[in-house]
Amino acid sequence: MTESEFNQLADKTLARIEQALDEADTDIDYEMNGGILELTFANGSKIIVNRQTAAREIWVAAKSGGFHFVWRDEAWRDTRDGGELFAALGRYASEQAGLTVSF
Repeated sequence: MTESEFNQLADKTLARIEQALDEADTDIDYEMNGGILELTFANGSKIIVNRQTAAREIWVAAKSGGFHFVWRDEAWRDTRDGGELFAALGRYASEQAGLTVSF
């Protein structure tokens, strides 16, 4: 995957997360700044989602740890367990929000 292709895919992915947050009935605030999406929860905790262009990965930092996702089999897959990004992000956000969050 070229850098340009990666950036287009990463931008689309971050926009999908933003759209899901806009449509959700939650108290999760977010801010996008230069390819870094910061989610802030009512309890003050945060999840950071950002692109790592050199590695061609999406990285997620949550209370439960740091996770790297690579594009494989038409989805962003966790480099450790193969889990899908949006499902994993839903779990992390649900843990931090104290309610069910899905993307």
